[in-house]
Amino acid sequence: MSTKDMESKAKELQELRRMKEELDAEIATLEDTIKAEMTARDTEDMTAGAYRIKWTSFQASRFDSTRFKKDHA
Repeated sequence: MSTKDMESKAKELQELRRMKEELDAEIATLEDTIKAEMTARDTEDMTAGAYRIKWTSFQASRFDSTRFKKDHA
C-alpha cells in the first residue's frame, strides 16, 4: 500500500470516527427525550405507532471480590 493510500485510509478513519461521535450524541439526545416524555407520563411501557417502547430502571449489586480478598487475607 502506498503512502498516499495510507493517508487516504487514515483520513477516512478519522472522518468515520467523527461521524460516530456525532451519531452517539444524537442517539443520547433522542433517548433522553424519550425518557423525559415517559417520565412525564409516569409510564415505563408505551406504544407509539408501530413501536413498543419500554424503559425501566434497575439496580445492580455486585460482589467486590478484590476488596473481600484484601479485607480477609
